[in-house]
Amino acid sequence: GELIGHTDRISGFAFCHCPGQSGLCASSSDDGSVKIWDTEALAPVGEYSLHQNAISALHWSPLVKDLIVSGDEKGIIVCYWHNRSDSQQFFPEPRTIFCLTCSPHHENLVAIGYKDGMVVIIDISRKREVLHRLRGHDDEIHCLAWCPVPGEERLPAWQDELQEEGKVPNGELTQDTTTKKGCYLASGSKDQTIRIWSCTRGRSVMTLKLPPTKRRGGAVDPAVKERIWLTIHWPSGRSTEIVSSCFGGELLLWDLTQSGKRKWTLLGSSEGQNHSRIVFNLCSVKRQDKELLFSISMDRDVKCWDLSTLDCSWTMPSLGGFVYSLAFSPVDTGCLAIGVGDSMIRVWNTLSMNNIYDVKTFWQSIKSKVTALSWHPTKEGCLAFGTDDGKVGIFDTFSSSAKNKPPQISSTYHKKTVYTLAWGPPTPPLSSGGEGEQPSVTLYSCAGEGIVFQHNPWKLNGEANDINKVIRDTNSIKHKLPARTEISWKPDGKLLALGNEDGSIEIFQAPELKLLCTIQQHHKLINAIRWHHEHGSQPELSYLIASGSINATIYVHNLKSVVESTSESPLTITEPFRTLAGHTAKITSLSWSPHHEGRLVSACYDGTAQVWDVMKEEPLCNYRGHQGRLLSVQWSPVDSDSVYTGADDFSVHKWHISKQEHTRPPQGKKSIELEKKRSIQPKVKTKKKKKPIGKSPAKQDLSDAINGDESAKEMLLEENGVSDHEGEKEAQEAELPDKVSVTVSKDTSTSAYDYSSFSLPKPFVTQKAAPVKKDPPKEKPAPDASLKKRKPRSILPFSTFMDHRSKDELHQDCLRLATCLKTKDNNEDVSPDLKDRIHLGLFTDRASLHKMIDVEGKHHLENGHPELFQQLMLWKGDMKGVLQAAAERGELTDQLVAISPMVGYQAWVWTVEAFVKQLCFQEQYVKAASHLLSIHKVCEAVELLKVNHFYREAIVIAKARLRPEDPILRDLYTSWAALLEKDGHYSMAAKCYLGASSPYDAVKVLAKKGDVTSLKTAAELALISGEEKLSATLSFRCAQDLLLSRNWVGAQEVLQQHKTLFGQRLVFCLNELLCKCLSERNPCDRKSPVPPCYHSWELNREASFFEMVIEVWQNVLGMDSTEQATCAWEQLRSIEHHPSTSNTHPKQVLFHISHDLTLAALSYQTATWDEAVKSILGAVTRSYDAGSFTLMQEICSIILPEGCDNLRHKLDSTNSQSMNACRSLEGFMAYGLLYDLWWNAPKDSLVLQKAVLDPVLCPSEQTALEKSYISGQSSSEETPDQTAAEVDENLCNTTEVCRCETESDSRTSSVDLVDSQSKLNGCEVLLSEEIAALQNTQRDIAEVQQILADMIHQHQQQRNNLQENTNGSTQESNLQQNSETESDKPCSDSNQMNCKDEVKEPITLPELTKQLLKAKQKLAEFPDNLKVFPFPDVLECCLVLLHIGSQCPPELHEQALDLLRKHGSANNYKKAGRRFLT
Repeated sequence: GELIGHTDRISGFAFCHCPGQSGLCASSSDDGSVKIWDTEALAPVGEYSLHQNAISALHWSPLVKDLIVSGDEKGIIVCYWHNRSDSQQFFPEPRTIFCLTCSPHHENLVAIGYKDGMVVIIDISRKREVLHRLRGHDDEIHCLAWCPVPGEERLPAWQDELQEEGKVPNGELTQDTTTKKGCYLASGSKDQTIRIWSCTRGRSVMTLKLPPTKRRGGAVDPAVKERIWLTIHWPSGRSTEIVSSCFGGELLLWDLTQSGKRKWTLLGSSEGQNHSRIVFNLCSVKRQDKELLFSISMDRDVKCWDLSTLDCSWTMPSLGGFVYSLAFSPVDTGCLAIGVGDSMIRVWNTLSMNNIYDVKTFWQSIKSKVTALSWHPTKEGCLAFGTDDGKVGIFDTFSSSAKNKPPQISSTYHKKTVYTLAWGPPTPPLSSGGEGEQPSVTLYSCAGEGIVFQHNPWKLNGEANDINKVIRDTNSIKHKLPARTEISWKPDGKLLALGNEDGSIEIFQAPELKLLCTIQQHHKLINAIRWHHEHGSQPELSYLIASGSINATIYVHNLKSVVESTSESPLTITEPFRTLAGHTAKITSLSWSPHHEGRLVSACYDGTAQVWDVMKEEPLCNYRGHQGRLLSVQWSPVDSDSVYTGADDFSVHKWHISKQEHTRPPQGKKSIELEKKRSIQPKVKTKKKKKPIGKSPAKQDLSDAINGDESAKEMLLEENGVSDHEGEKEAQEAELPDKVSVTVSKDTSTSAYDYSSFSLPKPFVTQKAAPVKKDPPKEKPAPDASLKKRKPRSILPFSTFMDHRSKDELHQDCLRLATCLKTKDNNEDVSPDLKDRIHLGLFTDRASLHKMIDVEGKHHLENGHPELFQQLMLWKGDMKGVLQAAAERGELTDQLVAISPMVGYQAWVWTVEAFVKQLCFQEQYVKAASHLLSIHKVCEAVELLKVNHFYREAIVIAKARLRPEDPILRDLYTSWAALLEKDGHYSMAAKCYLGASSPYDAVKVLAKKGDVTSLKTAAELALISGEEKLSATLSFRCAQDLLLSRNWVGAQEVLQQHKTLFGQRLVFCLNELLCKCLSERNPCDRKSPVPPCYHSWELNREASFFEMVIEVWQNVLGMDSTEQATCAWEQLRSIEHHPSTSNTHPKQVLFHISHDLTLAALSYQTATWDEAVKSILGAVTRSYDAGSFTLMQEICSIILPEGCDNLRHKLDSTNSQSMNACRSLEGFMAYGLLYDLWWNAPKDSLVLQKAVLDPVLCPSEQTALEKSYISGQSSSEETPDQTAAEVDENLCNTTEVCRCETESDSRTSSVDLVDSQSKLNGCEVLLSEEIAALQNTQRDIAEVQQILADMIHQHQQQRNNLQENTNGSTQESNLQQNSETESDKPCSDSNQMNCKDEVKEPITLPELTKQLLKAKQKLAEFPDNLKVFPFPDVLECCLVLLHIGSQCPPELHEQALDLLRKHGSANNYKKAGRRFLT
């Protein structure tokens, strides 16, 4: 039987296994409920809906007889005890549950498998805890199974995985307790592994990987990625054997005792025993001495296996959809093809002796409901099929490997469902070829879009032909041809019948398809046409043609006379030969008996099949065994008493005519009862998102019978066996066979089992949806639609109600009305008094009508229908009052405003203004503005939008409706621009400023972002707008940014737009060449993130740097004349750059140096040498100030590779300033040389040694000064001189170590020594007495200033501290402060001590001032020319010379010592020189 009650997909099913309750079972459904059933009574005994989400797993506890455990997609578990209706919820993990199972040994343990591969074991007792989270799988858990034997016996094969464990984490478990307590759990997952878990240890003890078994029975479609569902079953009493599913429907038996490669055996030894598709469920049962295993698969077969022999004992096929089509093979007698809505074809050998259900299944490449089938008339095993999505194909069902061989598919698809297939003789163009060139029969297909195609079975991938073309040509038809819905060839291939949507049937003569006649009998869509067979004793019967349509009547016509008539023009037949009436719904299929003459069976939507004696027009027998509407019928070719029918109850029945009790179809009440019986089964939403169109079958069929149904061949019904698209989870779920309720229903009339009522298990029997029609007919609205479309509310409910009272009251009304009218006639001016019968105002004068309207209106307002009240007032003509009332209550609507002009212009304007206020209150400003425009208040509309920040809309209105010069528009642009600018939408703001014709502001706002592209655009915009100067500034900024990213090409492009930036172009050009030179001299290992973008200029490498630069200027930038050079020099001369410091960005320093060098190069070109010297000195000192020592050296050697002598000769020796500049320059060059000599002394071990000792000593990318900054972060107040001394100090600390080595090495390199001594003599220029004195004075001033600054800082600190803590600890913090201030300065440890000592002898302010004055006077005494140009620190040079030691010429050595004694009074020099002076 069936368990009917759920209204949605079944998602879980479980029997109760407790003794005495084996008849109970539970099922869960997507409708959210779990139902408990009694299988004996086939009735529900309980139900609960505790889940909020879709239920995904269900199990009945094997130990607690009334406990059902279920889990849902959100991870919630519900335990329900149905005897006491008690429940508890658990939420161990927020993951999707896939399966769960209760332990057969511990009543509180439940194992849960999740979608992401986690397995959790929980305790559902009072403890409510998670015992284990078992991690190992990495995909969906499909199945869990507890070992049927308790305890965890160690099997020999498992040792290998346990060996490494040694001790168990939670203390040593003796073998004994483990064995008693635990229990193994097996899990199967989509990741293709089975794991065995130990419950005591909470870990996996073995993993079984599915073997890649070679599929027997042919190849699987290579394009299809193989699906897998890994279900497992642990047969009872066998603790060492597990059965599991494998790829593609195979089953494996694993022996857990085997070690090494786990031992598995394939079930099913011979061909065809296995399932053809993945297996979903397994369970076993003991019968006498045998242990039987049952399996259910996606191929919808149920198989029974004998576990002792591993062979398949029997197979029971089932159907998962409506049976749309039945076809007996004309060649292989008794071979029945069944087309089913579960996207599979079954081929049933009905004559098989040993196996009643000898069925082959075909599913490859179908992927949609099979709606039509037809066997080839002569070729064995050639079966054509058509599907719901318009596909036509041919299967070879005969070849041995056919089971998995994909069909040939025609390349021509129909747009809609295929209704019918028929094999017939070829018609043009296929009939034209000679013998053997074309097939003897071709395949015709007819489908829902009304077209018939002829396919060439030899070339299915070629184009199919639309036969309407031939029909038009042969019969020269101009008008539109009707849509075809059915096609049938006369068995001898001479005549073709086409059934049409308008109910006509046309008969054509082969092969040219000449139209012989049209049968105008049915007036509804034709569903079935069948020709009588040829092999009778009365040959004239072969001209009989039976047809059925959406009307319930079947007509039979005799076409003998038509075929034999000689008439040229086609005939029209309107009279039937026989009429078979009795069915009460549409006819879906017909079949002539091959054993009798003139005997026909019909299948009908009224749920019955009817056998007729056509000649006598007599009903013979009626079969009512189906639970649904019949869709197909075939008379058995071998047994004259048997008929096969298929229906939408998911079953095929074979029944015997002689055993039926009814002779005619059910009429009247009976028919309705039958409908009722069927419609009890709850209809359900289809799984796909299509809403079923149409109503429940019961109503449907009655209405069909009564009204008929024009539009559709309604054969295709929506059933919920979801179509099988490979890889769709949905399909798997829809077809999970554990959700199948198996019913092998017996025939209704007798218990004899001999005719195998093929009512196969119907997984979704409860889900018969309404038919999906080809073109939905006009029909009553579905119940939910009727809620939406309520009857419009009456506008006069009160008077309508009064006119529907009792008869007496209505009689009274008539009398009252007559009386009133009579008095009115007598007394003209009195309004009749209707008293309480206001509704009679409808029949008297206007005043009474007004009263009635007022009463009705009052009712509407009380019931909250102001719109109806307003409508009434409009009818009455009292619109003004309505408008005022609505405005006061804020209930104005578009409709009221639209009607308001009928009251007058003023009233209209007033109403619109009131409505605008109301809209603003509801924040519908744009709509409000539109209404203001309707009364020509443009400025107000614009203002309203502006105030509420709808600038875009406001501008559109203002531009469209105001004068172009109106100030409002400009104001809009500027306000919007300001807002946009604030929010950082600069480009948009710029557009607004341009709109407001203030390009200057547009340029400024664009430049605000400050990135290269914005600056470039802003500069171009400024140029277009004629803001030359601004454009030049922006271009220069942009070029500088490009320079930072080393893109000189881009920078030159930006600069070349402006004549005023010619000088800068020269600077950028020189900068590029300088960078090129520097990078060539010091190739850097580090790859820079942005590769430099150089020009590809040809450079003269032979010439000096300046000459090379000038040559590029002349060739590329076109600087030919000296006037141009002078002009550029003036231009650049006016730009002042601040002196660089150690914090200036290196690229910035280089740029400023390039600026100085450009001035020098220009002076060089115009031969003004005095200026050139100053500019070069500027460049050198800038690199010195920036603390970039290496850069200083490099620039000296690039610009003056030969030293300063050449330059000195060219100077005007009378000009003291330029001579001083030259001396300064020489000083810096010597300074660079000095360090070079010291660092690059004898080369062998020294440099290495120093590098190890102190990073300062490695003249690498980072220069000495920068290094000194690193080694002692100099505070910003210190002067460069101090820093220099400290460098020395650092050097001095480290050099001592190297001394001895230096000396020992120096003997070997005496040649170097002589060379370096001559160079050292060149350093004499550094030891200048007067400059040393000057620098010493400057140092004194700086020191005093520093002390003053510190005192002020301390003083502030003390005041702050006093305010903070008044509890007397100030002194302490003060001291601390002092020491901190000091230790901030870079000094060695001993020096820090000195610092602290000095602080302890405070100096008074007057003394300091005195010192400062004295030093300043001293400074003033020095000649000015000394102070103008900077010079290297003389004392630092002395220290370096002294460090060089033995290489230093003795006279220089003396001079250096002398200077140190005189001027080395500052602390750090004292300490640094201490060694040399003692």
